Amino acid sequence: MPDLPDDVAEAAERLTRLAREAVDESEADAYRRDRDRRLADHGFRARVREEDARDVLVLHPDEWVEDGTIRPDRVEDTDRAEEIPLDGPGDPDDWESVEEHNADLVARVREDHGDVHAENVRAFADFMSNHYARPLDSATGDEIREFLHEYYPRNAWPSDEQRAVVERSLRYAFDAAEKRVPGF
Repeated sequence: MPDLPDDVAEAAERLTRLAREAVDESEADAYRRDRDRRLADHGFRARVREEDARDVLVLHPDEWVEDGTIRPDRVEDTDRAEEIPLDGPGDPDDWESVEEHNADLVARVREDHGDVHAENVRAFADFMSNHYARPLDSATGDEIREFLHEYYPRNAWPSDEQRAVVERSLRYAFDAAEKRVPGF
């Protein structure tokens, strides 16, 4: 059986995040239905596994499931499943790829919006890398609030000019990543 295409996995992650952030339950259900339909087109299912430190989106082949339960005897290749952290810490071993991704977003913001915004985005990238080992554009609303209210004033040493535009800077970073900004 073929693996899940990257663009479908990315859409499943995006729709899961939108469902989690939705205020209206019918809106959240619509996002989940859209995600499930896209996955079903490729013979996959989604579930969110809740762990102590984080929630993880698990995308796995439909054929592994019988009566709503994954049957271990049906799992031939665990590499066919994908696990995507939705919050909490990422894998510290991925630091290099996370830093490369974040540095690219900082460079794009610098090019499009200037140094002040890029310095804010760099501070946010450092926060996400050091505290969560994840790309900055995977941040949740709670993580953004933690950055703005705790990390930024104490650790970034922002200028008055930076402080005045930090929220806009974060929006520019998410725009550069072509991701929706979580509510914060």
